[in-house]
Amino acid sequence: PLARVEAGKSLPLQDAINPAWAAAVSALDALVIKPLVGERTTLTEAEWQAVTAKFAAFMAWEAAKTGATVEKLGLPRARELLANNTKAALDALILRDKALEPEANAIAAVDKLVRFHRDLYRLLCNFVSFHDFYSRKHKATFQSGVLYLDQRSCDLCLRVDDAGKHALLAGLSGTYLAYCDCVRKSTGQTRQILAAFTAGDSDNLMVGRNGVFYDREGKDWDATIVKIIDNPMSVQQAFWAPYKKLVRFIEEQAAKRAAAADSDATAHLQTTAQGAVTPAAAKPPEKMKLDIGVLAAIGMVLSTFVGAVGVIFARIFGLPFWQIPLACVAIMLGISLPSVVIAALKLRKRNLGPLLDANGWAINAKAKINIPFGQSLTQVAVLPQGSTRNLVDPFVVDHRGRNWSIAIGTVLLIALGVYLWFWQLKPKLDAASAKPNQLTNSLSTNVAPAVAAPAK
Repeated sequence: PLARVEAGKSLPLQDAINPAWAAAVSALDALVIKPLVGERTTLTEAEWQAVTAKFAAFMAWEAAKTGATVEKLGLPRARELLANNTKAALDALILRDKALEPEANAIAAVDKLVRFHRDLYRLLCNFVSFHDFYSRKHKATFQSGVLYLDQRSCDLCLRVDDAGKHALLAGLSGTYLAYCDCVRKSTGQTRQILAAFTAGDSDNLMVGRNGVFYDREGKDWDATIVKIIDNPMSVQQAFWAPYKKLVRFIEEQAAKRAAAADSDATAHLQTTAQGAVTPAAAKPPEKMKLDIGVLAAIGMVLSTFVGAVGVIFARIFGLPFWQIPLACVAIMLGISLPSVVIAALKLRKRNLGPLLDANGWAINAKAKINIPFGQSLTQVAVLPQGSTRNLVDPFVVDHRGRNWSIAIGTVLLIALGVYLWFWQLKPKLDAASAKPNQLTNSLSTNVAPAVAAPAK
């Protein structure tokens, strides 16, 4: 709008004009309104109709005028072109072009076909059928290079612009993902990539680890892990996961106990030192550090655990000799099989689609990454053919004392468990199960004469 819209109001020419039209309205007032109508501060609709009526003859003349397209050439140039018969020459050239129209269309069609074969075919092989990705003969278009980290090479690496936004959708792929910041120190260039780890284990993968990334052009980049999305990586990792979790739990508990003991010792040392410096004061009565009931509960738990371990080993060693290895294998399978089954189900559901969707591609196919194909995407380092490993360590720590202690402690633990079961728990259980029978026998002995007495 030129100004505020109100019914029956005149158009202001000086004040209350839309700033976007102020310059144009001012020029209209100076060049048109003042010469034709006179000095005005507003313009009514009737006055505007009168102004436009005065331009009707000019509008009609301009509409009927011909040759406006060549008017820009100027009159001398137009006369020169007419004198040289240029129009006929141009018409002849146009006719020659028309005669070659089928040939030009054929050339354009061939050019289009070549571009389709070069670009569209490659696009279809990479984002519809994923032929390049699954054939493993060529790198797919979306693969940005290879990451070497933790004695592995990861072929499935994608370029990422924003790791935070990318991870929201990429986590649905069910793949172990590591986001890395890459830097080229020679040029100062930076980039961010996503690497999928599909083989090996994740024990040594953590934020801050460094590796080397080679892009499609063979340029090397310093890579550092900045974000990890944890998912099952392999069946082997799932098999040993319960045992590693147990060891990790024991290590954490031992570290916590050691830290607590260290802090208690430090506090006790500080208290002792302060007491030696300051005058002796009346010490409050010391509280009992550990309740007898707590000791009894701890003893009961330990005895139950040792008894259970003893029962297990007693049952195992009570089997025939050839069945003992089978029993050990069965116990290991009972511990690891649930983790392996869950991991295998998750590994079969790994999908490339969410990774490409997070990069902006509209992927409608389920590009799954099963276990064998996933192992081909991540190569674990192995010794070169013909090489041998030297296992002699000149600085090895002698653990024979520790190993003997563990072995003797294990044997004593098993012996204690067998003793508690066969000579402590089992006799008591047998005695407890025999009491109801003794009570029944005594009742039958006492009642029988009383029942038989009337017969006498």
